[in-house]
Amino acid sequence: MAEKRSIFEEVSSAEKPATSAGVIDRAKRPGARGAIRVWLMVLFALVVVMIAVGGATRLTDSGLSITEWKPVTGAIPPMSAEVWDEEFEKYKQIPEFKLQNSQMSLSEFKMIYWWEWGHRQLGRFIGLVWALGFAYFALRKQIPTGWTGRLLLLGGLGGLQGAIGWWMVSSGLEGTRLDVASYRLAIHLGLAFVILGLICWYVLKLGRTEAQLMQARRHGEPRLKRMVTGLMHAAYLQVILGALVAGIDAGRTYTDWPLMGGDVFPALAFELSPWWVNFFENEALVQFNHRLLGYIVFIFGLVVWRASRSSGNRATKRAYDWVAVMLFGQMVLGIGTVLYAAPVHLALVHQFGAVVLICLILRARFLTMYPSEQSVRGPA
Repeated sequence: MAEKRSIFEEVSSAEKPATSAGVIDRAKRPGARGAIRVWLMVLFALVVVMIAVGGATRLTDSGLSITEWKPVTGAIPPMSAEVWDEEFEKYKQIPEFKLQNSQMSLSEFKMIYWWEWGHRQLGRFIGLVWALGFAYFALRKQIPTGWTGRLLLLGGLGGLQGAIGWWMVSSGLEGTRLDVASYRLAIHLGLAFVILGLICWYVLKLGRTEAQLMQARRHGEPRLKRMVTGLMHAAYLQVILGALVAGIDAGRTYTDWPLMGGDVFPALAFELSPWWVNFFENEALVQFNHRLLGYIVFIFGLVVWRASRSSGNRATKRAYDWVAVMLFGQMVLGIGTVLYAAPVHLALVHQFGAVVLICLILRARFLTMYPSEQSVRGPA
């Protein structure tokens, strides 16, 4: 028979039932979530650097300096004067040299060659870090239940990115084109941001157990989630338009703001034929579209920020505060990049701002779907 307790007994002195792991934690293999998270953070940092190096490669017109795709043997750079001469001769056969850089010296060629070689080499290194990490966790059976496919997806997208990179480069090796096709560059950069976004999302999810995520999801805010998802897609589209601008150096043509060549809508926006080509290759229309969507993203971002004020979770509201701050900062960087005719250093900072903005939006979306625990004093 159970021992009777006094009705005046201290609550804190009462015996507490022993806690046990939840059904979700028992049913699924937790794996090495922390270690995998650190590995993904390393990959995340490498992809950020890769995006920056890729941007510098494009802005310095270095992308066509290596005219062959050798995934394995291409890792070895020219080691003798003879090999350097051979590489330079190959470069002399493409339109960029014949029509634009015919006066280039070997030393100048070496400068752009190293940019492209470094870009490709970094891609190989990222692939190696992914392969070694995945093999390590897979062989030790430390991948959490349901995560094998997600991690394999990252490797598959990385391989696809290499193939798209060569598809992009090949567009500038024949005909009369001086640079790679802008739409191929946009696809290349767009996929890089997809990979970056997935890694960011995985890092956020691995920061909690499956049971904690399930519990937090019950307190999610569906309406705010839909709004921030729309903002995420709009910001991603803006990244694509930014790649089109970089692809044809459109940021160095119209350098006044808020007008373009003195007009609200540039007069030469549809001078190319057929009309649809203007959306990819017309400097006036491409920059106008990038500006216009920038205004839309900024205004919509403020609307989403205003909607986040109704959230009862302080951590969620702070996440949207940072999104609003970065939206303003990115707008200022964009205007400055235009006014100074897109110098390399400023253009790269603007590109890095896009990385930060996308990640902040993803974090805000994550906290909207999986709010952090909160006490009366504040978030746990």
